[in-house]
Amino acid sequence: MSAARKDPGAARRQSAKEARAAAEDAAAQADLERVYQHIVSRAPEHDFDPTIDRVRRLFELLGDPQHAFRTIHLTGTNGKTSTARVAERLVREHGLRTGLFTSPHLTSVTERIVVDGEPLSARRFVEVWEDVYPYVQVVDAELAEAGQSQLSFFEVLTGVAFAAFADTPVDVAIVEVGMGGEWDSTNVVDAEVAVVTPVALDHERWLGSTLEEIATVKSGIVKDGATVVSAAQRPEVEEVLRARAERVGARLLREGVDLDVAARQVAVGGQLLDLRTPAALYTEVFLPLHGEHQAHNALLALAAVEAFLGGRALDGQLVETAFADVTSPGRLEVVRSSPTVLVDAAHNAAGAEALAVALGEAFDLRHLVGVVAIMADKDAEPLLAALEPVLSEVVVTRNSSERSADPTDLAELAADVFGEDRVHSTERLDEALQVAVDLVERDDAVGVGTGSGVLVTGSVVTVADARILLGRG
Repeated sequence: MSAARKDPGAARRQSAKEARAAAEDAAAQADLERVYQHIVSRAPEHDFDPTIDRVRRLFELLGDPQHAFRTIHLTGTNGKTSTARVAERLVREHGLRTGLFTSPHLTSVTERIVVDGEPLSARRFVEVWEDVYPYVQVVDAELAEAGQSQLSFFEVLTGVAFAAFADTPVDVAIVEVGMGGEWDSTNVVDAEVAVVTPVALDHERWLGSTLEEIATVKSGIVKDGATVVSAAQRPEVEEVLRARAERVGARLLREGVDLDVAARQVAVGGQLLDLRTPAALYTEVFLPLHGEHQAHNALLALAAVEAFLGGRALDGQLVETAFADVTSPGRLEVVRSSPTVLVDAAHNAAGAEALAVALGEAFDLRHLVGVVAIMADKDAEPLLAALEPVLSEVVVTRNSSERSADPTDLAELAADVFGEDRVHSTERLDEALQVAVDLVERDDAVGVGTGSGVLVTGSVVTVADARILLGRG
């Protein structure tokens, strides 16, 4: 029997098809960049009016898409994104179509809007934007007539996210607030379950200078008759949440009372957890994330989904499958080996403290050099102080944001915390990474750097920039 003859035309057709697909993808990316530049030219996430009335008007014109799906809403100071990711994966494992809205993004704005575990494609993002934009223009015109600024970056992006979720349609949206809660753009939803991760001092310019003030703003996401799942909180925060729940007839579930991490054990690539919720004890569940704080995030997510699905115990196999598939980029993530380079988005003292504990537990790095770039509106000294015990040396620098702290100023603060001999300073992040790697390799060469590595932290933007530089963006 003769061998089958090859069809040269088929190869040409396949090649042409691939070329067309590549051209279409390139065009979609160009369109996305154009749209993103328009959105980002608006008032940024850190510069806005603390009001929800403006975005309510936008959603009214859009037909209130936020009422087309059920919602789990998350607020707090640290851990929101990781908790949201765990909750989304667990809901999806139960056969429900999911939307996930988180912020900020690491590489592309499309990461913030996820449907069924996948970020919107560039093409789909642009399509939704083109549907939403005419209504944005109407609101912008109304605001201009009233002498107000146009809709902000985050207000517009929330519109795109909820419109995409309604159009899909999703069954459930897991939504992380942008900032605060009461007047946050996402608070147009009436969530059945509200999650409050640990509340600490942060964003004092907008949220208040005390824990009570900050907790009051954040408690605004708790709606009539909802279930509130709260992390272990300081007494003054817990009192605010208790009062809010009582006022609106919500059920309050508290870590340490109604749910807890019953046991945890460090494992290869993560940790094994025993988690107690109001409905069950889930034992030996593997979570591929590092750090005790991630165990508590997972507990909150599990209790939230359990409450959302009626308060019954969830199938243990479904929980195990969902947890094992969880990822949280930029959260104690290994982005390079030889030498080991870790990135973590800790951006305040509480986050840095959790990071320091997790490093000591999950990694045997006896010589660790930090690369740190922090936003100028952050209180840098307590963040640096939290990192000092785990860093042999620190290289301070700036990230790509115009809000990034000046490295000279940061170096002065770092010298007070670390001592001048342990502090290095550069103007650019790529330079800082090279200095840190050189320091690690120098010590390896003389035999004192066994178990050495580099940690990049201080801001989500810093981590995003580093991931791109290291080929992970």
